[in-house]
Amino acid sequence: MKKLLTLALAAVLAVSALAGCRASQKGGTVSTDGSTSMEEVIGALSEAFMEKNDGVNVTYNPTGSGSGIQAVSEGRCDIGLSSRALKDEEKQSGLTETKLALDGIAVIVNPANGVSDLTLEQIAGIYTGEIKNWKDVGGNDAEIVVIGREAGSGTRDGFESITKTEGDCKYRQELTSTGDVITTVSSNPDAIGYASLSAVSDKIKALKVGGVAPSETTVKDGSYVIQRPFMLITKEGKELSAAAQAFFDFCLSDDAAQYLSGAGVVSVK
Repeated sequence: MKKLLTLALAAVLAVSALAGCRASQKGGTVSTDGSTSMEEVIGALSEAFMEKNDGVNVTYNPTGSGSGIQAVSEGRCDIGLSSRALKDEEKQSGLTETKLALDGIAVIVNPANGVSDLTLEQIAGIYTGEIKNWKDVGGNDAEIVVIGREAGSGTRDGFESITKTEGDCKYRQELTSTGDVITTVSSNPDAIGYASLSAVSDKIKALKVGGVAPSETTVKDGSYVIQRPFMLITKEGKELSAAAQAFFDFCLSDDAAQYLSGAGVVSVK
């Protein structure tokens, strides 16, 4: 009898140990790095994922799309975050992109600015320096202060590609984050900038482009033309950890669509 009890106790302990091992496998850290425009998106997805997965910690390093892509390439993070598609040379280096969502790039001005609608051609003219005064587009007699993002920014790449202004923009300031652009424009009545739609707040005013206001609906139906993809970047042939793979899969799941929508972007689902 004693022998049977001993065997039973050993079996219970073995099952408990196995259960503990399985529980520990649910933990771990997932490191993400890249686009500052994806802050709200990755924040919403991370919070939801961590609530569903005890012991998992998802980190986010807001360095910009170019830096995030480089971090994946060099093995310094699990998943890169890019607000632009990969370039051919980046794909050839062994990186893979997976489209997470679509995001509108809002053209923003100070709330005190009387201009509310610009054509794509007028926006291009402002950024290339052909249009220098607000009065030339229906505003006050004041010099336009052109604000943009730094070289390597996915937001800048998307904006310049769509407006066909690559290499021709005349920036007064080139800032390193979406938040900095919003803060600068909100404090200068003559400034113009661009930022992810998901980051737009009442501190600034988003302009209509060709009569179409940026919104989830107009991005999804394509009528708002200044839009770009949000991408998850991974390294081909490098297996993600269990935690990182689970987070990656969650981001692309049907369940994640509600969190993407809440963050102001359009799920590709």
